[in-house]
Amino acid sequence: MPHRPSVRTPYVCSPFASEGPAEDIAYVGLSAETPECCDAIGVVDTASGSATVGRLVGRLDFPHGRNQLLGFGWNACSPHGCRHAPRSTVERRYLVVPGTASSRIHIVDTNPDPRTPRLVKLIDGAEVVRRTGYTAPHTVRCGPEGVYVSALGTSGGGGPGGIFTLHPETFEIQERWEKERGPQRLACDFAWHLGHNAMITSGWGTPDMVANGVSAELLLGGKYGSSLHVWDVRTRAHVQAIDLGGDQQMILRLRPAHNPARAYGFAGVMLSLADLSASVFLWYLGRDAAGARTEWNARKVITIRARPADPARLPPLLKDLGAVPPLVTDIALSHDDQWLYVSCWGTGELRRYDVADPFNPVLTGTVRLGGIVRRSAHPGTPGIPRNGAPQMSDVSHDGRRVYVTNAFHSAWDNQFYPDGIRGWMAKVDNSPDGGMVIDPNFLVDFDDGMRPRQVLLRRADGASG
Repeated sequence: MPHRPSVRTPYVCSPFASEGPAEDIAYVGLSAETPECCDAIGVVDTASGSATVGRLVGRLDFPHGRNQLLGFGWNACSPHGCRHAPRSTVERRYLVVPGTASSRIHIVDTNPDPRTPRLVKLIDGAEVVRRTGYTAPHTVRCGPEGVYVSALGTSGGGGPGGIFTLHPETFEIQERWEKERGPQRLACDFAWHLGHNAMITSGWGTPDMVANGVSAELLLGGKYGSSLHVWDVRTRAHVQAIDLGGDQQMILRLRPAHNPARAYGFAGVMLSLADLSASVFLWYLGRDAAGARTEWNARKVITIRARPADPARLPPLLKDLGAVPPLVTDIALSHDDQWLYVSCWGTGELRRYDVADPFNPVLTGTVRLGGIVRRSAHPGTPGIPRNGAPQMSDVSHDGRRVYVTNAFHSAWDNQFYPDGIRGWMAKVDNSPDGGMVIDPNFLVDFDDGMRPRQVLLRRADGASG
């Protein structure tokens, strides 16, 4: 039997973590969908009681469009604990914003005025390729000795994808991270277990596999990511592959436990070939009967079923299937490790699970907004159907609020929402008993055709939410 953590009280990152200032700003990656527009970082006021709360109060336009700003992150780790990398003396003020389509990396300074961020460095995509061999940077995380960036593939558009690093102060490209790759080929997200000398990585697809939307041929052939990979952090060597099953396709997001003593985390799987369901897997470090460490394992702990639908209301890609797949594109874990939020971009749901016992998640709340068929309205504008659906999310440090945006990737947006994503950002309020409700007074409409993706909270003391 696998070693199982006991049901427990929530982990608190620091004695004052939940008592600190609430988030005052959300930075949002905005991708332009018309040639005459440039991509941008939007600044949304999230300060409770502010006269402009729930409004776009700043915007930094980039010099180019067509970057595909799928994700970005800070240059340094949180000073408030519960992070997997050691605390850094580097000031946490810069956003590292990669373009998955262009391979450019934008360095954005949020000081001295967080509402007026400034572009202070632009790394050309050709430089990324020249220094690392990688292209299509996707996920950014702070880590030991640098800023870590995952990349989907190589300059030819194929694999393997992997990770490279930037200096956290100069942002000079350092090197590829992997020393011994083993069987790993597909990349997407990554997560730390530094106390256990481990990195976990996931797989989506190479640039050629994702740039033009989902390929039915590749999908039915089980060619998208279906394995987790375990790495030795010190030697940078691949040590283990965890196969989730060939029917489990596209492992997009990883969320490790914040408490560094806990050797487990959650992986969101977008689609099952068996029944169009989506799922969340738990990865964990196995122990034998005596408590000695064995190897890393994974098991499915959440299944979300597809919903039958009238084919006439489905996009061409789904008409013959007669159902809407949930399409889990993002998951988020609260800072106390008790609540997991699961974005179902297909069915238009944000789900909340109690994961105090990570082997037995309990669904406690659901809100609905958008969806391929449902088109659920926002309570603040009940007469307006919404498309897109909860996709990227960020949870406030005290766990009381979740912010969500509704776009995924331009080509994939157009396949699943062929009428065109109309961008929005919403806020969900959480109750201690596990319930959720959409805040009717918080809705940001991006009326200029910009599609919002990553959302990253800033606390009023300058730290990430």
